[in-house]
Amino acid sequence: MDGHKTVVVGMSGGVDSSVAAYLLKEQGYEVIGVTMQIWQDEERQKQESEGGCCGLSAVEDARRVAQVIDIPYYVMNFKQDFKTYVIDYFINEYQAGRTPNPCIACNRYVKWESLLRRSMEIGADYIATGHYARICQMDNGRYAIEKSVTDRKDQSYALYNLTQEQLARTLMPIGGYEKDKVREIADKVGLPVAHKPDSMEICFVPDGDYASYIEDVKGAKSEPGNFVDMQGHVLGRHRGIIHYTVGQRKGLHLSLGYPAFVVRIKPETNEIVVGRLEDNLSEKVYMSQVNHMSEPIFSEHKTYIGKIRYNHGGSHCTVRRLEDDLYECIFMEPQRAVTPGQALVLYDGNLVAGGGTIL
Repeated sequence: MDGHKTVVVGMSGGVDSSVAAYLLKEQGYEVIGVTMQIWQDEERQKQESEGGCCGLSAVEDARRVAQVIDIPYYVMNFKQDFKTYVIDYFINEYQAGRTPNPCIACNRYVKWESLLRRSMEIGADYIATGHYARICQMDNGRYAIEKSVTDRKDQSYALYNLTQEQLARTLMPIGGYEKDKVREIADKVGLPVAHKPDSMEICFVPDGDYASYIEDVKGAKSEPGNFVDMQGHVLGRHRGIIHYTVGQRKGLHLSLGYPAFVVRIKPETNEIVVGRLEDNLSEKVYMSQVNHMSEPIFSEHKTYIGKIRYNHGGSHCTVRRLEDDLYECIFMEPQRAVTPGQALVLYDGNLVAGGGTIL
């Protein structure tokens, strides 16, 4: 490292960000630990049991880690940014019949844009996180996210929307480690969160009941409507479109003599279209709100690996631009449950070429 560069580490109270802070200090950086206060209205007991990254338990765990590794530690209030860019977006997308990805929105607009701006204001050179991904600079001068060394924990998909400016000012020190090694480091240096469980649910919906959360916030129940088949024939009644997502099979409570899947959600008529498995397959996927990462433009002559959801294994596809911000991706094999609102992320080998929001 050149000189004594200052880095603000976003500390969630978990083992990954804690080890990230420790590693950076060992590398000679001036490290400042920061927990982003974005949501802490849940009951204290629930925060503790869920091990989330947003509440008072996260603050307490991060502060204890900062004391062990001897770095300054602060809590910064980003609650309004989180409401605007994550919660409001999350609710609006579900009400529009789409399935949002709040972690992607939080990464781009809160954990990076807001934290980076505040960090630069206090004189920091970089921000850092405990994500399992790596950052590299290409021969063309662009920065790109590279997959971590462990596919099982790789988080590159959720980082596709970061800007060049954000990537140039970001460090991801644990992208080259396996999870077990990260816990081993934490244990060896005596970090109190070495064996803390990973947080699995969306932080502001710790019980996973998204629909009830939306109804509580909005103060009104989602309006019931009709299930219809591919020809528009009424099959039954649904509970409200926010309770469903494309590809869903369980919880439909329809007896049709065959397995039924949600194929499309139509908020304009408050209908949910259901069909068979084959009706849920698509070769063509359209996306907009595109962010280019390793490549300033996508090549129509190149085959990429496209991921249509976080836990999707990826599949070969080609891409072409139809309009200024409208792209068509053609997969070599039909993909199941292509879900509007989710992200389609394109990989060129281990590098994120870019991605966008599925239409």
